[in-house]
Amino acid sequence: MISNDDYLLVDRLSQGDGLTKEEYTDLLDGRNQELMDYAAGKADEVRRRIYGNKVYTRGIIEFSSYCRNDCFYCGLRRSNSLAERYRLSDEEIFECVEDGYELGYRTLVLQSGEDAYFTDERVCSIVRGIKERHPDCAVTLSIGEKERASYEAYFEAGADRYLLRHESYNPEHYGKIHPPEMSRDHRIQCLRDLKDIGYQVGCGIMVGAPFQTHENIAEDLVFMREFEPHMVGIGPFIPATGTPFEDEERGSVEETLFLLSIIRLILPKVLLPATTALGTANPIGRELGIRSGANVVMPNLSPLSVRKKYAIYDNKLGSDAVAKSSSAQLSKEALGDYELVSERGDYIDWSR
Repeated sequence: MISNDDYLLVDRLSQGDGLTKEEYTDLLDGRNQELMDYAAGKADEVRRRIYGNKVYTRGIIEFSSYCRNDCFYCGLRRSNSLAERYRLSDEEIFECVEDGYELGYRTLVLQSGEDAYFTDERVCSIVRGIKERHPDCAVTLSIGEKERASYEAYFEAGADRYLLRHESYNPEHYGKIHPPEMSRDHRIQCLRDLKDIGYQVGCGIMVGAPFQTHENIAEDLVFMREFEPHMVGIGPFIPATGTPFEDEERGSVEETLFLLSIIRLILPKVLLPATTALGTANPIGRELGIRSGANVVMPNLSPLSVRKKYAIYDNKLGSDAVAKSSSAQLSKEALGDYELVSERGDYIDWSR
């Protein structure tokens, strides 16, 4: 049974109140199916009030599996000798763009490891090329930590959105899942720079990452409410072969779903993906994510020949699916009356 205190905490969130770190921790500690269902119902009410029953589709192009970083959880880490490396040419990227456009996608997500080959000049050229071909499309970048001048150059070239998961707001926990040369403070500064420049900005975490506590997640939630991102990406931690965490347990699908509901209540207007990791961990994970408050899905547009090489974690969903069927793989029965749409799907109050 849900305690009255649990009901009250969810109700306060649905009414726009923020919680303290301790209250978020209590809410996470008290999770059970009844509480999850109650929070999902409240989250659905909020999402429908703002975005209706629309679920926005974005096409991801994973254009490079090279990375300079050595994050302990990621299969693309530079020390992983088992990782298969590739780079798409500009022509291959534009072919993926055309495929996505013909399929109806009006947001394209360019994602890669932090690959020095793709200089600011190259990135800007690619962004401009997409915008020249399809000015009605939004371009999202997810290419890691850069200096402010780089972010400004991409924005001037036409990039609209930037995804950069902060991974953990707690400095101690951040240090346990990243090498010493990486800094929580720099990560957060990157996010603040991106928002100041004018991007629609996304942050996020892995749920159930090694060494993560409910107190850590509570700090993340307090940060999200303060920062007010336009997008939040969360998914269950899934181990990757060839990393220090390859034998760790997966994160909880149930806790991820609960957090999607909580984040929807904290940030009513947020663009909230039901991530590939959620679909990898559970056959109908993305559908359950949508029913818990998510309103974005991100099918893969990368060439089939390279999809398995972009192995940020093991057995990633969509590695074998053709682009035109990746959205159709969603269960219509599990989706209920939610409608997949191919609009740009901008943050509701955003203008460039």
